[in-house]
Amino acid sequence: MYLPILTYPDKLLKKTSVPVAKVTTKITDFINSLFETMYTSETGIGLAAPQVGENINIFVMDVHIVDPDNPENKKPNPIAFINPIIIHSEDTIIYEEGCLSCPELLIDVERSKHIIVESLDKEGRPQSHKLSDLSAVCVQHEMDHLLGKLLTDKLSRLKREIYKKQRVRDRAAG
Repeated sequence: MYLPILTYPDKLLKKTSVPVAKVTTKITDFINSLFETMYTSETGIGLAAPQVGENINIFVMDVHIVDPDNPENKKPNPIAFINPIIIHSEDTIIYEEGCLSCPELLIDVERSKHIIVESLDKEGRPQSHKLSDLSAVCVQHEMDHLLGKLLTDKLSRLKREIYKKQRVRDRAAG
């Protein structure tokens, strides 16, 4: 089921999420809906529960695995994260990030280049992922959503106000 994506400056995006107490069929169905919504967006590689109005510690991502011998050959790699925790990070990378909740905003963000993240999968089993580059950036971006942080928080106050006025104007027009 497709879920509507909240966009800035919706106040629900700023709420801190709570841990998932138990992985149920309802949670698994919600995760499937997150994937469906993310894939419908065409440009999204990750989507967090708060972006669809649910303030629980869940996000999904699909950063395709590229065949090094044939870069045109890409394999889907969907992963669901419940109650994620980054247990290790090292090095830094600057990556231009966008966000489904912040349309038309692209900014350079400094993140950890390599991370190890532990969480539960959509069946409630523990999982650990060692991720680098875009996959690591995506996880950190989505985990920001769980803390109520947006790309707009990385802008100067002036740029954030200009972007906010643009978003409000766009909403009123559309």
